[in-house]
Order: sequence, then structure tokens, then C-alpha cells
Amino acid sequence: MVGAASLPGGDAAAAWQAYEAARQRTGTDPRMASMHALSGLAPLACGDPTTARRWADDAVSAVRGGYLSMALTTRARVAIAQGELEQAERDAREALSRAADIGTLLELPNTLECLADLAAAAGSHREAARLFAAADAARQRSGEVRFKVLDADYKASVAALREAMGDEDFDSAWAEGAALSTEDAIAYAQRGRGERKRPTSGWASLTPTERDVVRLVSEGLANNDIATRLFVSPRTVQTHLTHVYTKLGLSSRVQLAQEAARHA
Repeated sequence: MVGAASLPGGDAAAAWQAYEAARQRTGTDPRMASMHALSGLAPLACGDPTTARRWADDAVSAVRGGYLSMALTTRARVAIAQGELEQAERDAREALSRAADIGTLLELPNTLECLADLAAAAGSHREAARLFAAADAARQRSGEVRFKVLDADYKASVAALREAMGDEDFDSAWAEGAALSTEDAIAYAQRGRGERKRPTSGWASLTPTERDVVRLVSEGLANNDIATRLFVSPRTVQTHLTHVYTKLGLSSRVQLAQEAARHA
């Protein structure tokens, strides 16, 4: 799509125009929703956080699977720009949780950078430097490149962090973050500020992806259909269901649908 293609090159105005045209043609039709996961970045880069937030909210409501992590990270960036740091924290952490749960890690560096910005805003400078470095290392391993529309804010954040910490402390923390593997970076970010520890059983123990699976089971979808909706394999869906049955002490899809109805 032209909108998404314009963002990496830094042409936010062209991306905005393309996304606006797409919204007029398709709205937020779930069949086409994935193309809008990053759409909020265009008006945000053009200095219109209000439109960016509306588009980001629409995307979070419409997309599924790995695209939802992208949409949540985008909304976290918008919330940071609006000064809504608690909202940004929730979205960035849910994006990280979903990405790790599904195994879709393409957006991981962007999510880590959002969490780094939030740590810096809270005065947790060493945590922020580690997260920025972990994001940079993840980009080097995957080849994922930051969109040019995000470069200026990124450079400003890293420069401000270096100034606040001093070169020696900053370089030390950066080296620690850069040494983290992808899995270790995720674990480190999940241990960070604001992370809620889930219980091991009961409805509250379900991960966001497991709840998506339960919702689709309650809608009567078969595993193959759920896999298609969530952009995962049928085997992954069955693995999630096995975990859900264990956590809830259930043994059938009928019982699971009844339990979902009680928590609707």
C-alpha cells in the first residue's frame, strides 16, 4: 500500500494522503484492516496527534494477530506525543506481550523504543538506555530499519538520555542492552516498570492472545479458521487452547464458550 510505502522514506504527507484515500474506500473493513495498522504514524509525523489518535484507535479495534502489535505500538507512540504516558505504557506492554506470545517479532524494536522513551520519562535512565540498545541490536539481527518519519524523535531521545546520564554511564548501559538476545530483551522489558504479574490459573491468567482464541472459539470458529484470523498456524492455536484448558480447568469447547460468556 502507498501509505505504508511512504513512511519508511520519510514522506509523511504522502502517506497521510494515501491512508486517507484508503479509509474513504474501505473504512475499517476487517478484511482490509491490516493495511491501517501503522496509519496513525502519518498524521503524527505531520503534527496532528488528534487525527493520529483517532486512526490508531480505529486500527487497534479492527486488526488482529501480529498486526495488532503494530497497531498498539503505533498508538503508544501517539499517546506519548499526547502526554498520556499511562495509556502508552499499557499499549506498549500489551504489544510486547502479544508479539512474544504469537512469535511475531518484526515490530519488536519499535516497541522496545517506546518502552525506552517511557522509562526515560519516568527517570529510569539506565533502563531506557538498555532498551534503546536492545532495540538497536534487534534491528541489526533482523535487518529491520526504522521509518525515517521516526528518526528525528529517536535521535533526540537518545541524545537527551546521553546528556542526562553522562557518556560513561550511558555507554555502559548501552553495552549491557546491546548484549541481550531477542529473548532476553523481551524478558528484560517484561520485568520492567508497570508489568503486572499474572496468576497461574483462572481467567486473569490468560494472555491477550489466549483471550483472542477463546473469543473466536465462543464465536463457533474451528481451529483452522482461528489460525487464519490470527495469522498463526493451526498447531499454534491448539497449543494456546491446551494452555487455556489447563489454566481454567476445562476440557471442552462448550465449557470454554460458557466460561467466556460469563466474562463477556
